[in-house]
Amino acid sequence: MTPPPSAHRLVDTAPATCWQDAFLAGNGEYGIMVSGAAYAERIVCNHHRYVLPNGTRHARPPELAALLPRIRELILTGRQAEAGVLLAGAGPLRWTQSYHPGFALTVDAEDRQVHDYRRVTEFGTGEVTVQWSGGRRRSFVSRTDRLVVTEVAMGPCTVGATGDLPGRPDGVRYASVAYRRGGLVFLRIRGRYPDAGGAYGFEGLTLVRGDAEPDGDRVRVRGPALLTTVLHRVDTPAWRTREGERRLTAAPGDYDTLLARHLPRHTEPYRRVSLDLGVPDADRELPVGALLDRQAASPDRLDPALLERLFHAGRYLLLSASGVLPPRLTGLWLGSWDAAWAGDFTTDANLNLQLAGANLGALPEVTAAHARLVGDQVDDWRRNARAVYGVAGLLAPSRTDGEHGHLFHLHPKWPFAAWLPGAHWLLFPLYEHHRVTGEPLGPVAGWLVEVAEFFAGILTVTGDDGRLVIVPSYSAETGPLDHDNRPQPAAVNATMDIAAARHAFRVAAELTGEDRWTALAARLPDYLVDGRGALTEWAWPGYRADDDHRHVSHLYPVWPLGEIDPDDTPALAAAAHRALTVRGDEDRSAHGGLHRALAAARLRDADLVAANLRRIVGADMFFRSLMSAHNPGRVTYNADAAHTLPAVLIEALVHARGDVVRLLPALPPDLRRGVLRGVRLPGRLTVTELAWGDGRVRVVLTSAVDRRVRVTVADRWHPVELAAGAPADLTLAWRPAGP
Repeated sequence: MTPPPSAHRLVDTAPATCWQDAFLAGNGEYGIMVSGAAYAERIVCNHHRYVLPNGTRHARPPELAALLPRIRELILTGRQAEAGVLLAGAGPLRWTQSYHPGFALTVDAEDRQVHDYRRVTEFGTGEVTVQWSGGRRRSFVSRTDRLVVTEVAMGPCTVGATGDLPGRPDGVRYASVAYRRGGLVFLRIRGRYPDAGGAYGFEGLTLVRGDAEPDGDRVRVRGPALLTTVLHRVDTPAWRTREGERRLTAAPGDYDTLLARHLPRHTEPYRRVSLDLGVPDADRELPVGALLDRQAASPDRLDPALLERLFHAGRYLLLSASGVLPPRLTGLWLGSWDAAWAGDFTTDANLNLQLAGANLGALPEVTAAHARLVGDQVDDWRRNARAVYGVAGLLAPSRTDGEHGHLFHLHPKWPFAAWLPGAHWLLFPLYEHHRVTGEPLGPVAGWLVEVAEFFAGILTVTGDDGRLVIVPSYSAETGPLDHDNRPQPAAVNATMDIAAARHAFRVAAELTGEDRWTALAARLPDYLVDGRGALTEWAWPGYRADDDHRHVSHLYPVWPLGEIDPDDTPALAAAAHRALTVRGDEDRSAHGGLHRALAAARLRDADLVAANLRRIVGADMFFRSLMSAHNPGRVTYNADAAHTLPAVLIEALVHARGDVVRLLPALPPDLRRGVLRGVRLPGRLTVTELAWGDGRVRVVLTSAVDRRVRVTVADRWHPVELAAGAPADLTLAWRPAGP
């Protein structure tokens, strides 16, 4: 029986021909990539903590505090390149340990007759199903039992495990074996790392239930079978096989029972938010290839059917990739050993962009995963601040592999020792969670005060006007241009630094009640506007920015801070908007386009939001799994676009600031009707429903506390009294922009 059309499902009529097109599932710790070949299946198994040792596991920040007077002098006298050399410390550029895939489970059958093929990802259950006239396989990754689960219902087949994945280093050795223990059949594979100062290796163990028999390093299966798999990473030669056997044998041996145990922890979070863009049923039935082809044929418009599917796929993937850690550059998935940028957590832009839809999109599970990463590394951030600047407080690195948070990725051209706002940037999603839910800040309160302490400690230079000067300063990942149009590494008064320090001082004043924070905030530099009317990237005279750079760090006061806003700071908002319009698109990276779109939504420019979305969806950036690429033409597997796009749509449809709830602030013109449900806003508000079309907008708001808000659409204001827990229903006249 064919299920009814749904935007919460991904369908393909052909198996993946490359690992990037494999369908995805995950529980925030384990991730699987299901290629879907009916008679030659490959299910790549990933673990969030599989990173290849490279000698940096115990790397520490450089001791630079004694050099700071000289570094500051060099920067203030225009000798930034020399300062960059000192900021890089001694030694070569060192990278984080690279994320890598574990192994592939293989299911090979003799019968190669395939008719009526179909593979499906059900977002609401986390299941990937492959079915054809001769059989079916179903897989999911259990959040409850922490298992990869696969049901095999097909003719006789052979189950194996292989480490033969693209790009595997010669020094990584694999060994697999099938064996029987206590009447049960197991399949084990072990990977051993080269001795490079890190973990010892990793392991996968599969229990094969059914009519099964070990055969060397494979298992012969006749008839239906259930495969359950655990993954481990080991720091010493003490393998964890026995522990895995105990977990596997203790778990239920029935697919449907395991699925039922898993669903409450997956389905409920996923279903909290939905978006209906009025897509016809016929479009919702289209396989993913047809959706992508149709968008490619019309790159100058947004296809509502694809956008609706990307919204739900993005939330599904974000939830599935988040658990023990937040999503990496590749989410939780990788099919080869050559991850770009080490497949790590790149913190100067990418990680926070991927998290942008977690709080608004009612996924506190994702924010909790981020809180775990931060909480595990705060002590390292303290050591960074002491080593590099000789002060108390928090200094975060620009990248981490999840093992520690020490700052060691340094290069004269990329002086991340001078990237000062990292801790504030990384703590902001946790602060936003507090604003959205009303939950206590807990330890985050202390960390936020430590950010203020760090800025207070480093602000030692004062200009002639009595204002503080932030030096060294770095606007990731660029610098002011010299006379030959080459970016200089270190600078003065990056706009992002000013915004982070000001917000940190304001929050510290609220949390501690101490007046000194307000006094420090008053001494910070003002933002600058250049002769074109654009907000500058550095509040320092004589600097020229690279207007084609992919990053837009100087728009931090617009998004996510909301310090610059069209209502309260119209002149600065106009300058920020001008800064957006003069910025080019460099390599057309996904994160750059979506960062611009988020800022454009806050500045209420619907056309600019739509233009940046079209740069993503109209540039062949999505694989058939609806995982995204870093660049057009599906170049470099990367989760930035997939995970960030839902946040852009939410910000374009509704925004709350103070007592104002703004409806459709930046609605893309191609989205003429729709219904958004379940979004959460700062101030403990829930958008139970927002519907637009046919000349009206209807909104149902629910507040956790008694309060009064002003609802506005198209700059018409409507006061609304909200009683705690009681929905307020409001219908307003509305005329969409454009023809």
